[in-house]
Amino acid sequence: MLPVLALLAATTTGCGGSGDGADGGGADGRGPEKTRITVGTMPVADTAPLQLAMDKGFFKAEGLTVRTTTLSGGAESVNRLRAGALDISFGNYVSYFLAHANKAVDVRFVSDAFASAPRTHAVLVPKDSPARTLKDLDGKKIGVNTKRNISALLVQKAGKAEGVTFDDGDFAEVDMPAMETALTSGSVDAVQAVEPFVSAIEESGAGRVVADLGRPPTAGFPIAGYATTAAFAKKHPQTVAAFQRAMARAQKQAARRATVVRTLPDYTRITPEQADRLSLGGYPVALDPARLRRVVQLMREFGYLERNVDVEPLLVRPGP
Repeated sequence: MLPVLALLAATTTGCGGSGDGADGGGADGRGPEKTRITVGTMPVADTAPLQLAMDKGFFKAEGLTVRTTTLSGGAESVNRLRAGALDISFGNYVSYFLAHANKAVDVRFVSDAFASAPRTHAVLVPKDSPARTLKDLDGKKIGVNTKRNISALLVQKAGKAEGVTFDDGDFAEVDMPAMETALTSGSVDAVQAVEPFVSAIEESGAGRVVADLGRPPTAGFPIAGYATTAAFAKKHPQTVAAFQRAMARAQKQAARRATVVRTLPDYTRITPEQADRLSLGGYPVALDPARLRRVVQLMREFGYLERNVDVEPLLVRPGP
């Protein structure tokens, strides 16, 4: 059994680096302008490369000390970036594009993180539910970690393919670790979960999958990336570049499933045996504007965005 609540890791962790203070080299070519940075993360399979970069010393090699803070979802990521509590943060692209369009934060993407694959994102119902498809959930309540983010958007797109329309009123916000309890208590009729929570809910017997959102029409969908603010990127270009180089190394290594499986127990409380059974998605090495335009297009299709968002200016291109 793999209880969902047991999956949460510690709130903060650290990674050794060079330099004892916040200020480093930067403009004079001696290293990052800021050597100690705080990065928002989540204990999900998407962030395995971030942990890998810490474990392997990739950040240290770039002169960075990374402190991580665990977040509940995209909305918290946006709020903390805006408040200056985070220098860089993992988050889903939908929340970032929405925040940028609404002028909540002038976002800049510095690294890709994760793309969907079969069973990485799924809708689950209680094991004794009569529902067999998304269409059976018409008029029911679906738990998502945050409304109007990637979770709800994937459900809406998959639902449309089955002839059912879901709107904001069909969703209820449930923290990812609480989704198993929400299903068993009956507070929601279904949940949209990600790995490792999908496998956890199934293995505990609390629920079963009725829709695999990692398959068409949302197969290979850009899920999440790492972002900062325009102000931080402008003030600390070499810090951002150092982060990008470390993450590119880690994302490349994450292409090997065995590497990710070995890393997952380092920042979640799942065993190596349990990690080996998880469904994993893709870990893109480089930011691709064409891929991210797919997110914008889907957001416009379901009314998340009134106007188009030009993706290209939001990407921080890595230096040498």
